[in-house]
Amino acid sequence: MTILQAIVLGLIQGLTEFLPVSSSGHLGLATHLMNVNDPGETFEVVVHVGTLFSVVVYFHRQLWQLTLSLFNKNMIEERRMIGYLIIATIPAAIAGFTLKDAFNAANENPVIISLLLLVTGTILLLPRLLAKRGTPGEPVRLPSALAMGIGQALAIFPGISRSGSTIVTGMLSGVDSSKAAEFSFLLAIPAIGGAGLVTFLNLEKGGGGIPNSYLIGGAIAFLSGLVAVYAVLALVRRGKFEYFAYYCYAIGIAGFCYFQFFRDV
Repeated sequence: MTILQAIVLGLIQGLTEFLPVSSSGHLGLATHLMNVNDPGETFEVVVHVGTLFSVVVYFHRQLWQLTLSLFNKNMIEERRMIGYLIIATIPAAIAGFTLKDAFNAANENPVIISLLLLVTGTILLLPRLLAKRGTPGEPVRLPSALAMGIGQALAIFPGISRSGSTIVTGMLSGVDSSKAAEFSFLLAIPAIGGAGLVTFLNLEKGGGGIPNSYLIGGAIAFLSGLVAVYAVLALVRRGKFEYFAYYCYAIGIAGFCYFQFFRDV
């Protein structure tokens, strides 16, 4: 992978990780369009870790309070939030171990990715179709946290947006849209961090290193991811969230038509 390719893919990853349009789907389609040799799991994890740092920077105050609550029993709400994050992470962890082969197979087929982007578009329209936008001010509770965790597990497939499925699931569970978005971003930390840790441990065992182009891609993903976090939260507060559905439909239809009918022309 060239440095330019790493920059482009890192930019795509950063912008689409938190925008509800599926970063894995966009990375999959981009690698096929650019004829990039499969960068493999290592590159994907490096750019995902880049976006992880975006969340850490944006939510550093909340994360500090959560950390302090581990040593202060009086910080009940913060300790409860940690419990919710742990519970919500379990479905994704199970899916990551059991559906890895299915993910790899889907990621190799841009037609499937395109079709799954259409699924994401439909998911994003559910609050409008069902006339449910969450209850203003309603926080995350145990049932909604578990539901959002299941939503995150579904996003193991490329083309299904992690942020989109978790935020929508939260809204359908009655959670305030802004609080659902914030919980979704915090939920990304254990999910991405866990995947990154496993990959880096495997690299250490295999004696492999990380190419400089991958690190550059990760840095670009961090910067663009930070922009995306601000953008998503602003759009959610303004009630513009479902607009991304039409984008997913457009990309999904265009990707399906190109890879199904015109790629080899």
